Amino acid sequence: MKPVTFFLILIVLLTGFAPPKLTKIKISDGVTVSIPKSLSLMTPEDIVQRYPSVRSPLAAFTNKNRSADFSVNISATQWPDGNIELARKFFRAGITNLYDRVDFISEGIQIINKKKFIYFEFQSRVNGNKMALGEQSPVYRYTYIQYFVEKDKALVFSFNCPKDLKEEWQPTVHAMMKTVKVK
Repeated sequence: MKPVTFFLILIVLLTGFAPPKLTKIKISDGVTVSIPKSLSLMTPEDIVQRYPSVRSPLAAFTNKNRSADFSVNISATQWPDGNIELARKFFRAGITNLYDRVDFISEGIQIINKKKFIYFEFQSRVNGNKMALGEQSPVYRYTYIQYFVEKDKALVFSFNCPKDLKEEWQPTVHAMMKTVKVK
C-alpha cells in the first residue's frame, strides 16, 4: 500500500470516530458546559412532557429527533455538610430504585476543572406493562449522570438516550461532562 493511500485511510478513520465539536454555553451564573450543535434547547412543551415536576430544569436540550436529552437541574436533596461520599451512596441507591434493572458501566468520584463530581454511567431497563396496549415491551436506556455536591445544594448534569444509540453518543457525552465548570 502506498504511504499516501495509508494516510488518507487513517485520516478518514480517525475523523469518522472523533466526537463532534462542542460549543460552550452558559447554564446559569457560574455554571457552563460545552455541548454539540446537534443538541438544541427544548421547547417549554418538551420540558413539561419530559420533566413533569414542580421544579423545571435550569436548562434542557434534545437532538433533532428528540431521542437524546441533556439537562442540568438543581437536586431537591440538600446536603448540610457537602459529604460527597455519603451523597454518592444516596444517589446510587436512588438510581437503582428508579429502574427495574440497572447495569453500571462506570461510577465514582472524579475531578473536573478542580471540582469533585460524582458520576454514574449505566444502562437501564424499565419493564413493560403487560396490561397496557402499546406498552408491553421493556424500555432500555443509556444514561450518564454527574452530580456536583456542595453545602446546601447539588447540581445534576444528566444525559440519556435509547440503549441502541449508546455507541454513537458515549464519546460525545464523556467529552461534554469533562467540560462542566462550576464557580
